[in-house]
Amino acid sequence: MSFFDAISIAASGLTAERMRMDVTSENLANADTTQGANGQPYQRQEVVLSQNGGGFNAALSNAMGSTVAGGSPVAGGVSVTGIVSDPTPDQSVYDPGNPAANAQGYVKMPNVNPVNEMVDMIDESRAYQSDVTAMTTAKQMYEKTLDLLK
Repeated sequence: MSFFDAISIAASGLTAERMRMDVTSENLANADTTQGANGQPYQRQEVVLSQNGGGFNAALSNAMGSTVAGGSPVAGGVSVTGIVSDPTPDQSVYDPGNPAANAQGYVKMPNVNPVNEMVDMIDESRAYQSDVTAMTTAKQMYEKTLDLLK
């Protein structure tokens, strides 16, 4: 394990959380978009994350000098695997005055719930803050180590 792995792991988390915040912002911005480029309501997007490296057990075993099946010396962290559409069905809202309403007066609205999106945004913001704290703590530890070596 490298000396600066803690910073790179926290940086991967920062990148992932920034992507999640961007996608959540896009969902909120399109919460009322009844017709997208394909003529259908906007579909809520979600970020898919995956673990890098072999995980905590592999890192611990590697640090202790033993090997674990599937263990990897690669630093951990997280990466964005992709962005996928949420399969939740669209909502139908009765609004006969809306130009997008069908013959019965119903408008197909996106499957975006602004309250859920705001809760997701708070979660993403707190995770981002945690990654910043981890990075700052690692930096302070490295500075203290260098001070001891003087």
